[in-house]
Amino acid sequence: MKKKQVFGIVITCVVLAVTGLTGVFFSAVLRQFSFTATEQAPSVGDSFAVINVVGTIQNASGDALGMNQPSYHHNETVNYVEQLQYDDSNKGIFLYFDTGGGGVYESDELYLALMEYKEATGRPIWAYFGPTTASGGYYIAMAADHIVANRNTTTGSIGVIISYTDVSGLYEKLGLKTVYITSGANKSMGASDLPLTDEQRAIYQSVVDEAYNQFVGIVCAGRGMDEARVRQLADGRIYTAQQALDNGLIDAIGDYDQALEDFSELTGVEAYYTDFSQATIFDWLLSAVEDVLPKSDNQVLEELAETAKNGVPMYVYAG
Repeated sequence: MKKKQVFGIVITCVVLAVTGLTGVFFSAVLRQFSFTATEQAPSVGDSFAVINVVGTIQNASGDALGMNQPSYHHNETVNYVEQLQYDDSNKGIFLYFDTGGGGVYESDELYLALMEYKEATGRPIWAYFGPTTASGGYYIAMAADHIVANRNTTTGSIGVIISYTDVSGLYEKLGLKTVYITSGANKSMGASDLPLTDEQRAIYQSVVDEAYNQFVGIVCAGRGMDEARVRQLADGRIYTAQQALDNGLIDAIGDYDQALEDFSELTGVEAYYTDFSQATIFDWLLSAVEDVLPKSDNQVLEELAETAKNGVPMYVYAG
């Protein structure tokens, strides 16, 4: 066993001794009784909903103990939007974005939920772009009637990416080889220890092209632009707020508080904030401990593979 692994085990034992299992217990209890969007929201009178789309747009959960919760909670967010359709006290939705995007599926699912809400209720949706609102974040924002961006935001990155990590060279050095018994030549495509064939590259490209065409159509509808103009802008590049404004990708540049105030005047009601996070102080403590623990070579490789999302089309800014 390597020294850094021994050191990590010692640190873990010490931390568990200090915090004890009570931390896990109270975290579970607090999480059990915390409000989530799948439950009935408390009555707060007429208001508009402020929904944060912060972090990677994907359906993710914490670890086996329920710790290390993601900042974006997809199912809760979609469910909440769907519930707002039937809430007569709700007068609109204000979206706050700080995201580089995420999965094609999840981005489209939230977009469709917002469009259904708007079509069913006729209520307004505004979007505010924080530090980053790119790719899948911009896709979702196409459901908004009005988009305001911070003057320092990074936006755009309209496009699709499928990443693929080829570790076949590393496997060869380590003397490892995976044997695949498949029903067809392309059944194992995307395996990180196998190089892609030309046919498989073409297959992936067809998936990217289809998702890209969908993205272009969404922007055309959301911004009222013709397809040729959108395709000219949608080469994957990022835009500053001023560049986005000049190209018709947003409606205004301003600060968050003023945008909230303007939306409040439009709807005639005040904001209602909903936090979908189920994290507790114990989550934060254990997450901080995990960050300082040394990682084994296997852990590093596993995290690399997870980040790469081999073969999954993504509306995500790779920067």
